[in-house]
Amino acid sequence: MTLSIDWPCAALDNAPLAQRTNLRVGGSVEWLLEPSTPDELREAWLAAQEHKLDTRILGGGANLIISDGILPGVVISTGRVRRTFRPLDPGEVIDPEEMTDEQAKALFDIEAPVIAADDPRLIVWAGASLPGLVHAASRLGWSGLEGLIGVPGTLGGAIAMNAGGRWGEMWDVVDMVRVLGPDGDFQDIQKADANPTYRNGGLGGSIVVGAVLRLELDNKRRVAERAREYLREKCKVQPVTEASAGCIFKNPGGPKAGDDDSGKISAGRLIDELGLKGLERGGAVVSKVHGNFIVNRGGATGSDVFGLIDELRTKVQEARGIDLQIEVKRWR
Repeated sequence: MTLSIDWPCAALDNAPLAQRTNLRVGGSVEWLLEPSTPDELREAWLAAQEHKLDTRILGGGANLIISDGILPGVVISTGRVRRTFRPLDPGEVIDPEEMTDEQAKALFDIEAPVIAADDPRLIVWAGASLPGLVHAASRLGWSGLEGLIGVPGTLGGAIAMNAGGRWGEMWDVVDMVRVLGPDGDFQDIQKADANPTYRNGGLGGSIVVGAVLRLELDNKRRVAERAREYLREKCKVQPVTEASAGCIFKNPGGPKAGDDDSGKISAGRLIDELGLKGLERGGAVVSKVHGNFIVNRGGATGSDVFGLIDELRTKVQEARGIDLQIEVKRWR
């Protein structure tokens, strides 16, 4: 039952969620909160805890499958917590929360002259678009993010799950991440203290609110060319332009599993070898481009997708004795 609550930020009750995810499936949530700053995000999280409501954090919805029906409790969206800054002076990183509106406007405009050309760092809030960051770094001529081109979602989710692939991972460029801990306080975590691994940022249950990214000075043309080449290669083997939640399963052979002579096999190739590409349920279908993707060809439901995942796992287990572990996040 929806409660009457005086939330500290913009709030919607009985809010639909499907269109806030890349896969475009799922029901609604009792309360959707939309803070616009890290401080508002913290206050929204604390208010939800005070009312003892189940609380989930929604970034870009890139690696997420939501069940049908009504989710109880609260979903906090980071969609408005999306500012990006540069250091004011070489060696000085400013706190975005202490900036004036004039400073924020000047630093956010990447078309403006580079303030610290020899200091290729970005201070980024959790809701910043990952594709937008890749594009911004390319225009500045800063290298390090181009390997993430074609990866959807936001900074917060990318850091939390250490998103990436063949040409690099998110934590390759993370200098420091600011999180909201279980106690409701902000904490700054250095990369060495997080110990990120394959598809795991090593942050436990903490919520990413922002990060400092350290890139490398390069040439704009070279960075842009690499990004275009990576995207061309990715489009050949992944359904980049279709509605999906990204890779469904972790590679049973680890992050580098694939078509090599190591004896390891990727989840996508395993599904392909078993002839499961094109397997469908309702509006959900296993991509014919890459077996580790499920796409929404139109009208798919959360039940369709969850059912197809269970079917894939069962068939792989029966045929090869491999228990595929799920990589994508699921809200039920």
